[in-house]
Amino acid sequence: MRIIYNSFFPFGSFWAINLFGYVFCRVDKGRLPETAKNHEYIHSLQQKELLYIGFYLLYIAEWLYHLARLRNFMKAYYALSFEREAYTMQGDMNYKYKRKKFANFRLGLKG
Repeated sequence: MRIIYNSFFPFGSFWAINLFGYVFCRVDKGRLPETAKNHEYIHSLQQKELLYIGFYLLYIAEWLYHLARLRNFMKAYYALSFEREAYTMQGDMNYKYKRKKFANFRLGLKG
């Protein structure tokens, strides 16, 4: 995972975005804390096990499902199984060593 600080991406209130193992961070929001780095590393693991394209297809499909259900952009984002796993486990710095494959799917789609 490589971290790239820049002035324009990601947009809006987001601090960082992980695209194919490259984490883009807004420099105006400060350095990425260790918990956020761990959060993004969890996303890197999720992406690898779904061969990247599968991750993005499922991420978008699940987000659209939650958006239709919740009718709120951010609530749909936080309801994603991928995000729930990353937010729940970002404080456990050893999680990347003990994480089981497809762990996010055990959390279900409810959110």
